[in-house]
Amino acid sequence: MDALRRSEEFEVVGVVEPDPDRRAHASKHLTYENLPWMTEDELLNVDGLQAVAVETAVSELVPTGRRAVAAGMHIHLDKPAGESLPEFKRLLDDATERKVTVQMGYMFRYNPAFRLCFRAVREGWLGAVFSIHAVISKTVVQSTREGLARYRGGTMFELGCHVIDPIVHLLGRPDRVTAYNRHSGAFDDDLQDNQLAVLEYPRATVTVRSALMEVEGFARRQFVVCGDGGTVDIRPLEPPQVRLALSEPRADLQAGYQDVPMPDEARYAADFADLARIIRGEKTTDFPPAHDLAAHETILLACGLPAQ
Repeated sequence: MDALRRSEEFEVVGVVEPDPDRRAHASKHLTYENLPWMTEDELLNVDGLQAVAVETAVSELVPTGRRAVAAGMHIHLDKPAGESLPEFKRLLDDATERKVTVQMGYMFRYNPAFRLCFRAVREGWLGAVFSIHAVISKTVVQSTREGLARYRGGTMFELGCHVIDPIVHLLGRPDRVTAYNRHSGAFDDDLQDNQLAVLEYPRATVTVRSALMEVEGFARRQFVVCGDGGTVDIRPLEPPQVRLALSEPRADLQAGYQDVPMPDEARYAADFADLARIIRGEKTTDFPPAHDLAAHETILLACGLPAQ
């Protein structure tokens, strides 16, 4: 919401929150100051409305998104897209039929370091990619664990999805996914809080780790892509820092290891700017429905959940 209110592309016309406790909690934040609260029907019938941002309980994301799409709206949908791959596919199919966009809220799609990484792979700077290693961890309090424990996928479902999305963007749908799930924290719950997923490709292996007990986990979050022509090492992910190794000069970058300065951009600002361009017909999405479906299937498998 902060990103939307700062945007020069969008006007925020209102907020929907049917749960009275959630609404009371949100109303205390400056983020929602002076915004009108509406029912869902009121919002979807605002004259000229073109897009809806959907952020709610994970179990309600896809059903809410489908109602917005049925009303002809482009949507920005929070992640992960529920526990049912068929239900998510129905949403994507509905959007395709109505010629509207579903933009997923994975937080690294427009991160400047990841954009550099995407370019490096796309333009062949790294040669043939043979390895990706991603880590995304943190520490959480008991109340947060209780919320996460409602879903079977654990920390891989909540956090790992953010780095699986760019992996699938770079390499496509994996041939095989193996999940290693552990409850390692000293907590009286059954939350999968220490997880590893191995993604297998014809010429590459990928590891994704996520844990909820890692001290200073934000500082060690990393996304490392290795090819036979170079390496992109993003660590930490926010604010992004990049070390780049190249076997030969590329663009304005030299051979060898080097630090590449990165701007510290506000999360989601570039996402909504891109969505505005898509809505205006100036471009097509960089993350089409086929990608979103493959990414969600991979996320479910990485959590040890059935992709069905």
